[in-house]
Order: sequence, then C-alpha cells, then structure tokens
Amino acid sequence: MTAASTPELEADRQRLIDLIKAEAVFHGDFTLSSGKKASYYVDMRKLTLDHRAAPAIGRIMLDLVRDVDGIVAVGGLTLGADPIANAVMHESARSDAPLDAFVVRKEPKDHGRGRQVEGAEVSGKRVVVVEDTSTTGQSALKAVAALRREGAEPVAVAVIVDRKTGAQAAVEAEGLQWLAAIDLDDLGLQPQ
Repeated sequence: MTAASTPELEADRQRLIDLIKAEAVFHGDFTLSSGKKASYYVDMRKLTLDHRAAPAIGRIMLDLVRDVDGIVAVGGLTLGADPIANAVMHESARSDAPLDAFVVRKEPKDHGRGRQVEGAEVSGKRVVVVEDTSTTGQSALKAVAALRREGAEPVAVAVIVDRKTGAQAAVEAEGLQWLAAIDLDDLGLQPQ
C-alpha cells in the first residue's frame, strides 16, 4: 500500500511507520517463525499491544480491507493476529459495515466443542486473514486452511508489514488477494 485512502489515515500510517522504526525494529541475529535467518526483526507485537499504536492499526487495517467485497470478519492465527483483528473489529463498529473477529488456534481444542476457529461464525462467510508481519506467508496460509475446513471463504490476507520475502506470491498462489499497509521501503529496510 503506498498511501491510505484519506489524508488523516495516511497521517496515522506515517506515525505508525515512525513508531515501528523507533521501537519495533531490532538489529542482530534472529531466526524468524519461517526458520529463515535475519539480521533484523520487526516485532509488531510490541506495537499491536500498545495503546499508542493499536487504534491507528485498527483504522489503517480497516482502510486496507474496506474494498474487499462482502467480508464479515477478520482474524488469523493466534497470537499475532488477535490484537489486529480486535482493533479492526472495534474500529469497524463505528462504521456502517461492522466486522466481527475470529481467532484460529494452532491446533483444534481437545476438549469442549473441539474448535480450531473461535469467535465469529465463519462457515459460508467471506473473511480476511490478518497478520502483523509476513515472511513466507505460511502462518497466514495455515489460518486459511483451517478456515476452509470450517467452511469459510477466505478471500484475502492483509498484513501490517510485508517483509517482501515471498509471502505475497505464496498467498496469491492460493487464489487470495494480498494487501499490505507498510513494506520494507517505508521502513528503510532491505529484504532478507
């Protein structure tokens, strides 16, 4: 995404970029959830759970998915997607098209109703998977697979920060739309 849809939302996006640069980019030797090695780590949980950033994340991500036709809920693989989905849900409650949120467990529960997808009823519904950052897209695609087993129709994956390392191609290969609010160029970083 090169810019948000309004000057106010673009100002939110620029403030979020500044916060990410100042507080969520760490340099060193890191192993990503994909198993890949990296010399920097973008720790978006530091900001998705921060009172200064979460409201803007809700507005920015809602703006990002606003044109995806017919969606009724957002969510993704726990833990990274949970605060994003909740921020979008709360922000959307002020609009004429409120969205619900869902959580995709890494594995189905072995007790109770044995569900893997909690929250909004997703069967037969168009939904968007959200994620904080994405390297290979595998976390998002794990959520997509669980949603499809539940009878949902995932139509897009929306990320706050695209690491530009193959996630978009993997997601699009599954027939899903790829949406990103911020990429490495915005953060002055190079793909790894």
